Amino acid sequence: MVEFPETRESLLLRVRDPRDQEAWAQFVSIYRPIAYRLARLRGLQDADAEELAQQVMLAVSKKIGTWSRSSPDVRFHYWLRRVITNAIHNAISRQPKDLASGGSMAVDLLQGLADTNAGDHRNEQAVLENAEMELAYRRQLVRRAAEIVRARADRVTWQAFVLTTLQGQSAKTAASSLGCSVGSIYAARSRVVRRLRDAVRTLEEQFDATKLE
Repeated sequence: MVEFPETRESLLLRVRDPRDQEAWAQFVSIYRPIAYRLARLRGLQDADAEELAQQVMLAVSKKIGTWSRSSPDVRFHYWLRRVITNAIHNAISRQPKDLASGGSMAVDLLQGLADTNAGDHRNEQAVLENAEMELAYRRQLVRRAAEIVRARADRVTWQAFVLTTLQGQSAKTAASSLGCSVGSIYAARSRVVRRLRDAVRTLEEQFDATKLE
């Protein structure tokens, strides 16, 4: 399994400490792009989506310390999903100038979140938004996992994966390009795929499965 710096203490627990800037930077690298892409999917322009993502991160930074007390049995992934989708609804209904009001919009959205029923995703629009959020979340996990695996893999191993899996080349063509055997191409690709799966699984455990106490 791919080794990560977070092994004993969950990143989700670390981000509750405002002094831990490294943990917060890692957290933002995963979740801010999700907020941005989902906002774009819902029709917000680039600048508005960027502003929304920043506001959501600001709101989460202010409220993450109280989240466990307000909803101890709700996984953070689903809590954040509601924050983002509610923020997007609010943004779409406002005038564009209101998007740059200093971050108060997303903070206000969190105030009543503790009283929201966790099973309130029953209508068709909610189902669609959940699917969009899940897709954006999975894509970001894969991107982050790929960065981690690539940093640990040698050039030939990674290129074997890229050429055969991402670019669709045959193992024979890739072997010729990289100057190695067909068997080594298959072995390298298999290693990268396995490491990617392990990386995604570990990231999911770090960001989803942990419940604050």
